[in-house]
Amino acid sequence: MKRISLLYMAFSLCAGMSFAQQALTPEVLQTLQDSYKDSGTDKAIRNAVNANSIRKLTANREHRAATDTWFSHRVESSGITDQKKSGRCWLFTGTNVIRAQVMARTGMKNFHFSQAYTFFYDQLEKSNLFLQGIIDTRKKPIDDKMVEWLFRNPLSDGGQFTGVSDLIGKYGLVPREVMEETYSSDNTNEFSALLKSKLREDGMLLRETAEKKGASEKELEQQKVEMMKTVYRMLVYAYGEPPASFTWAPKINGKYTGKPKEYTPQSFYEEVCGGEDLNANYVMLMNDPSRPFNQVYEIDYDRHTYDGHNWLYVNLPIADIKEMAIASLKDSTMMYFSCDVGKFLNPQDGTLDLANYDYASLFGTTFGMNKKQRVQSFDSGSTHAMTLVAVDLDDNGKSKKWMVENSWGADYGYQGHLIMTDEWFDEYMFRLVVHKKYCPQQVLDLLKQEPVRLPAWDPMFQNEL
Repeated sequence: MKRISLLYMAFSLCAGMSFAQQALTPEVLQTLQDSYKDSGTDKAIRNAVNANSIRKLTANREHRAATDTWFSHRVESSGITDQKKSGRCWLFTGTNVIRAQVMARTGMKNFHFSQAYTFFYDQLEKSNLFLQGIIDTRKKPIDDKMVEWLFRNPLSDGGQFTGVSDLIGKYGLVPREVMEETYSSDNTNEFSALLKSKLREDGMLLRETAEKKGASEKELEQQKVEMMKTVYRMLVYAYGEPPASFTWAPKINGKYTGKPKEYTPQSFYEEVCGGEDLNANYVMLMNDPSRPFNQVYEIDYDRHTYDGHNWLYVNLPIADIKEMAIASLKDSTMMYFSCDVGKFLNPQDGTLDLANYDYASLFGTTFGMNKKQRVQSFDSGSTHAMTLVAVDLDDNGKSKKWMVENSWGADYGYQGHLIMTDEWFDEYMFRLVVHKKYCPQQVLDLLKQEPVRLPAWDPMFQNEL
C-alpha cells in the first residue's frame, strides 16, 4: 500500500511539473510578448495585414508579366459551363469530357448536357444509399464509426468520376434544353440542407423501427421505399422531373442537320454520345506521396449509387501520370482532372503558380512542407475537378505548363480556363482519369492486384466540389 502511495505521489509531481512546462502560463505569455518588439517595420506590416487581403499584400508584382497562353497541344472545345453556387464540379467536368467528343462527332459548336437531369438522379441515388446504409448498420451502436459517418454525410452535392460513370451508365444523358437548370440546382445549399435533415430524421426512424419493433430487413426496406417517395417529391420540386423520353436533333448555326428523333436518355447516350462503358474503359490515377506508389486503393462505401462502384485508384508517381496525360492530349482527348485549386491561385489572370504569392516574406517565417507532409497534416487535398485540355511541351517533350477548362463561367480566369505551371502541377495535382488506351501495360497490370481497402472517412478521398 505504501509503495502504491509513493508511486501516486511521484506521478502527481511529474504531472504537475509537465503541466507547468506545457501550459501557456503567465511566464510563458510574458516571454512571447517580449519577443514582439513592435518596431516600425512590425507596425507597418500589422497595419497592412489589418486592412488588406493577404493575397494582395503577398502578390509578386514582378512576376505579373502577360500570361503565356500558347500551348503546343490543345484539345478544341467551346462553350464554358458554369456550376454557379453548387458543388457539382465533378459532374460538369465528367460530362464536359463527353461533350467535346459529341461536338467533334456531330460538328455542333454549341452543345451542352443537362447537369440538372443527372444531378436529380445523383441526389436520389445518394438518398437511397444513405437509407440503405442505415438499414445495413442497424445492429451497430449509434456511436459506431460507420454509423456516425453515415449520419454526418447523408448527402452531398460533391462527387467524383465514378459517380459520373455509374449515373450515366444507369440513367443516360439528355441535352440541356430538355431539362434546364433551376434556382435550386444552381444554388444547392438551402435545399440540400433540408433534404439532409429529412434523411437524418428517416434514418433515426429506421433505427428505431429495427430496435424497438424488431422489424425484419424486408420490412425496413419497404419503409425505406415509402420514405423515398417523399425524397422523390422534394427533388421534383427543387430540380424538376426528369424526362422519360424527348425529341431532339443536332443543330449547327441554329439549323437542324437532320430530322428530329425521339430518344430516351439511355438511347441518346448510346446513339449520340457513343455509349462508351466508362467504368470499363477509364482508369483513375492518383498522386498521393503519403502512401506507397504502384498500389491500387479502393474507398469503401463512399460511392454515388448503392449498386454502383466504390472509388478505385492507382497511386503513381507524378512523372508517370504526366506521361499518360500528354499521350491523351496529343491524341486530342481531354481528361477529368482534380487538384487543390485554392493554392496559389490568381483568379484575375487564371494562373496557378507557386510564384504568385510570397507569404513567407510578409510574415517572416517559412511555409515549407512538401506534398507528402501537406497530405499527412490535412493541409492539402483534392478540392475541385476540372477538365484538362492542354499542355505545352518543350523541344525535349517535357511539360512546361498545363491548362484546364473550368466550370466557373467564361469570365473567370483566362476566358474560363486556368493555366498552371508544371511545378504547381507537381505539388497540387491529385487525380486524373485517363482512357486505358493511354496507359502502359504495367499500369493496367496493377489493376489486377487486390486493392488496399480504405474507409469512407479517409481524408484523402473527400468529394470534389
